[in-house]
Amino acid sequence: MQTLAANPVGHVIDHPFIVLENGWVLWSSNMTNMLVATLLVLAGGFYAASRVRTGAEGEGNDRYLAKDRFAQLIEVFFLYLREKVIRPLLHERTEKFTPYLLTLFFWILANNLLGLIPLLDIHNLTFTELAAAHRAWIGGTATQNLWVTGALALIAGIVINIAGIRALGFKEYMNHMTGGAPVMAWPLLIPIEIMGFLVIKPVALAIRLFANMTAGHILLAVLLSFPAMALGASYLIGVPVTIISVAGAVAIMFLELFVAFLQAFVFMFLTAVFLSQLAPHGDHAHDHEHAGVTGAHDGHHHPHAALAH
Repeated sequence: MQTLAANPVGHVIDHPFIVLENGWVLWSSNMTNMLVATLLVLAGGFYAASRVRTGAEGEGNDRYLAKDRFAQLIEVFFLYLREKVIRPLLHERTEKFTPYLLTLFFWILANNLLGLIPLLDIHNLTFTELAAAHRAWIGGTATQNLWVTGALALIAGIVINIAGIRALGFKEYMNHMTGGAPVMAWPLLIPIEIMGFLVIKPVALAIRLFANMTAGHILLAVLLSFPAMALGASYLIGVPVTIISVAGAVAIMFLELFVAFLQAFVFMFLTAVFLSQLAPHGDHAHDHEHAGVTGAHDGHHHPHAALAH
């Protein structure tokens, strides 16, 4: 525990569990976290779907209501993200990409929230021999792992570019890279645009999520390590330090809860924005008109529509 108190990074980073003789890590604490997050998202999704499903006709208008509070909460998240965030950006492609984008949101959110639970510290107190060897089978923050955020960003980059080629056609996709510039400028513009869509934007997604999860979680670990370090001091020093540290940690915990939701939303939202940027220009104009008519009919406005263009 003294080692962890002296090094707050140890509370957050990935820890190997099963290591092969050649040094390769076969299983780690973050892998367990990701497995748990996946099972939670699947179980929560199937349960919410069963409770949101339309009931029998004999129930009247109540047949359209979600059957419990959890299902209602998921339904609110789903409808808001689909209708107010995704649809103004992707228009008629909304139904096609909503499953992927909402899976991104809920999976990242589940991992962010799991990272706030001190699973690694509970593990280290329970399995002291593994803790002494700096090994653990659960704990840490998976979305703090650059390999994890990088894999998410790589998948997003592949989806974005394949969707762009399918929507525009390969010729128009390459024309999009030039932006109508003279042919003389193509050797400079095309590599820059390709790097932007294939490398720079996915890397920005990965680093943003990684940096935010790392900074906040380490700050929380630092604040909670102060009381442990103050145990050997006098009451005159230890008590005030403990009170201030715990109060600060509670405040940061609320901030981290907000950041956990925000970063899941930002990753999903920017992926949708990048998808919208690789769409036929004619469809943009048609979709703007269609969105305006739809908004006029249902009484809703789409404030994010302009962001797509």
